Amino acid sequence: MQIVHIDEENWFKDHPSGVLHFQHLLKGEPESPDNYMYVLAKQVGEWSMPRHRHNFEQIRIPLVGSNTTYGRGVELKEGQIGYFPEGLSYGPQESPLTDLKPGEPLALALQFGGSSGYGFMSIEQRRTAMRELVEAGGKFEGALYVSPEGRRQWGLNTVWQHVFGERLKYPRPRYQHPVIADPERFNWLPVEGAKGVDHKFMGSFSERGVRIEMVRLRPGVRWSSIDPGAQRILTVLSGEAGCEGEDLRYLSTLRADAGEQLELAASDASEAEILLIGLPPVVLPEAASQEYDVDPDPDPNQPVHIDSGF
Repeated sequence: MQIVHIDEENWFKDHPSGVLHFQHLLKGEPESPDNYMYVLAKQVGEWSMPRHRHNFEQIRIPLVGSNTTYGRGVELKEGQIGYFPEGLSYGPQESPLTDLKPGEPLALALQFGGSSGYGFMSIEQRRTAMRELVEAGGKFEGALYVSPEGRRQWGLNTVWQHVFGERLKYPRPRYQHPVIADPERFNWLPVEGAKGVDHKFMGSFSERGVRIEMVRLRPGVRWSSIDPGAQRILTVLSGEAGCEGEDLRYLSTLRADAGEQLELAASDASEAEILLIGLPPVVLPEAASQEYDVDPDPDPNQPVHIDSGF
């Protein structure tokens, strides 16, 4: 069990736009295909990103602000939940501040290795690889890495190969569009065997079976649960609760491992609403899939206009 709380003094400026600041809430195991990074993002200025794709999966939840578009009519509004499959191109992303002040827009984002088994490169691995590549005599120029011999390569491809020893592969997308769920339109249904506990089940995705749901505990209700097959990530979205002697408040987040007993208790004053994401382990097929793409290195005679995926 791991419990974390928001720390307003602990923001990192890790996004290539420079205007998204992150709090790193939970992280997985860097060498595992199940690796993940769960962050709270704060937007401090208007930003945009060109159309791009990743070889990992994403779940995004805007908490404050509903003005981010993802191209081709895809808009993720405040309170909605977006699932972005691995390998699926999306964008251009546009996120003006509109009537919000810098620092007010907030969103949760979970990035994690998908069913392809290609995994997820941690921010620490990325930082270390970039430093080592520069120390070896190369340099990064925007989306590109220029080797000591002068060869231009996509920066993310170079970093990935430095970390994992093989070229970055993009799994061909299992879904043709991002999936946007509106929790307001789902019904609260009782959780069997747990009086005073309800949930909204919003989907299970790919052969891995990653699931997204909301759980509601009525005032004073205690909930004991266990999932033998999946790690669970839970974040308090409203109300207050307690777990293992700690008070859980807005955006308090906890991780329960597969097979670990979870004991939650809502406060007597209000009900608690909690986002729950279930992460079963990645199971690899006996024969590796050939459904993937590899980006060629850029033409040295052509200008670069696409995003590197950093």
